[in-house]
Amino acid sequence: MSAPRRSSLNAARRARELAALPDEVVDVLVVGLGATGAGVALDAASRGLSVAAVDAHDLAFGTSRWSSKLIHGGLRYLASGQVGVARESAAERGVLMCRTAPHLVRALPFVLPLTPQVPRGQAALARAGLRAGDALRLAAGTPRSVLPGPRRLSAAGALRLAPGLRADGLRGGLLSWDGRLADDARLVVAVARTAAAHGARVLTRCRAVAVAGDGALVRDELTGREVTVRARAVVNAAGVWAGGLVDGVRLRPSRGTHLVVRAETLGGPSAGLQVPVPGEAGRFVLVLPQGDGRVYVGLTDEPADGPVPDVPEPTPGEIRFLLDVLGPVLDVPLRREDVLGAFAGLRPLLDTGRGGGTADLSRRHAILTSRDGVVTVVGGKLTTYRRMAQDAVDAVVAAQGLDAGPGRTARIPLVGAAAPQRLAALDAPGLLVRRYGTEAPLLAGMAEDDPSLLEPVVPGLPVLGAELAWAVRHEGALDAGDLLDRRTRIGLVASDRAAALPAAEAHLPFRADGGRTRER
Repeated sequence: MSAPRRSSLNAARRARELAALPDEVVDVLVVGLGATGAGVALDAASRGLSVAAVDAHDLAFGTSRWSSKLIHGGLRYLASGQVGVARESAAERGVLMCRTAPHLVRALPFVLPLTPQVPRGQAALARAGLRAGDALRLAAGTPRSVLPGPRRLSAAGALRLAPGLRADGLRGGLLSWDGRLADDARLVVAVARTAAAHGARVLTRCRAVAVAGDGALVRDELTGREVTVRARAVVNAAGVWAGGLVDGVRLRPSRGTHLVVRAETLGGPSAGLQVPVPGEAGRFVLVLPQGDGRVYVGLTDEPADGPVPDVPEPTPGEIRFLLDVLGPVLDVPLRREDVLGAFAGLRPLLDTGRGGGTADLSRRHAILTSRDGVVTVVGGKLTTYRRMAQDAVDAVVAAQGLDAGPGRTARIPLVGAAAPQRLAALDAPGLLVRRYGTEAPLLAGMAEDDPSLLEPVVPGLPVLGAELAWAVRHEGALDAGDLLDRRTRIGLVASDRAAALPAAEAHLPFRADGGRTRER
């Protein structure tokens, strides 16, 4: 198999495409390369439009990498009456799991433990909710072979899936299924590379200094050089930073915090947990096994007032909240010293001016057009990124009269995508197949010249040296932070990051053609 040249992102391609930008007018300029911005780039490019997409930092630098890694069917939104959002979520989950990214999104079982803290009436409501969620799956056309239906578990059955549960008083559990990403940042990388394969210019470390309806002043953050990018239409997909680029966009960000713990601390669960938050209907703390020896515990929903930081920080209060909710259902409650790391993301929620908590704000996305024609897309969530992108491109096509047909991204497989049967037959390590799909044999093949590339970057971590080399050559990684914090998730645990840093830096001299830029 040959290297994926059309979709490859690397320093050489970035330099070429950035240098050429001032000499032309693109159809669509996208600001922001999270899931939605990358989705806009793919949607527009797949319609035959010329596209440039810029980000001040890296692919998935913002909110898109701080999610719960779930592609969920919107069950929570049914409980709050947001039926349209729930239907859209279920439909988009089906698109990802069945057509566009089955290599990255797989079914994860969840147990809602029926503990003494869950009265029988609340359990009955939860069962009804799970049945409603299964009805959403059916309406979306997602088969049971992809997402099994819900059912009741005995206490013994619940403990088999989640051995860390407290057995005393456990009446059983409610089993349900939802979609789980191998890695949210990897989804963004796949979308961006698919956009590049359709001709989009995907340019990281390029900050939009000033934005208008006919383009933007863009600064190359690596050199400081500024260029004017001219465009027939501009889409502001900067997430929580969108309001700082365009007047009139009022956001009310909320912070969602997760903890990182070792799987053995929770007994090595093979299913996630949904633990009801006492006194708050329809809200849960989730326990999310990652398959790499780590488990995430989340998440919070707190207002994040003030300036928007590049990297949000969890608060001590949020960490205590998660530990306090989870503690009573565990045989051995988690302690603060069990927490290996924590991360927080900011949701770009539209400020409706109604007051109340951020948990009450709608997760429906919005498309806003400024007086000078900049289209801003905000709100929504990771699961619905594709629909958000399609709606944004529909808006600019209609407003500017661009020559483009309807969106078709619901039928475009992302790089690496294939049916489970084909993935199972690939000749490559399973951990690579789960993260790279059909490209896994290409990564494994890199070890023919250097067998050490199939060894872990750090002993005990399931990340191979080939993944770092591949990220530099084909996924646009430009520095160690890109490698450790976004192309892999090593950086979520500070001690693991420090141990892997020398290996990451050692891979950076690779050129796009596989040679070296300097002696090591």
